[in-house]
Amino acid sequence: MKFACLFYHNEDAMTAFPASQRDALAASCKAWVEGLQREGQYVDALGLASTQTATTVRVRDGQVSYTDGPFAETKEQLGGLTVIEARDLDEALRIASKISVAKTGSIEVRPLFDQLGK
Repeated sequence: MKFACLFYHNEDAMTAFPASQRDALAASCKAWVEGLQREGQYVDALGLASTQTATTVRVRDGQVSYTDGPFAETKEQLGGLTVIEARDLDEALRIASKISVAKTGSIEVRPLFDQLGK
């Protein structure tokens, strides 16, 4: 089964970290991905640009609206995602718990629909 691991963190807090701490987090994330690749559990990963670059699209009563900038009232923002292969949700949660982002933010784990849309 494929699962999306959605990474949430506080952008302001992350940019306030010293460069050495950001570098250590990046190295830890890279090691996590390399471990998934060795186990055949890595599918894909993407990081997202700052929420300052985001545009939110909504359609209400047939009217389209666009909102610039931060779009959620929360301290944590979606920063990226990794798609993994796991036997079941329990294994996906174990895998997600090993990424360093979980120490400073949170990881939302969701099963993905298969290609048939089930």
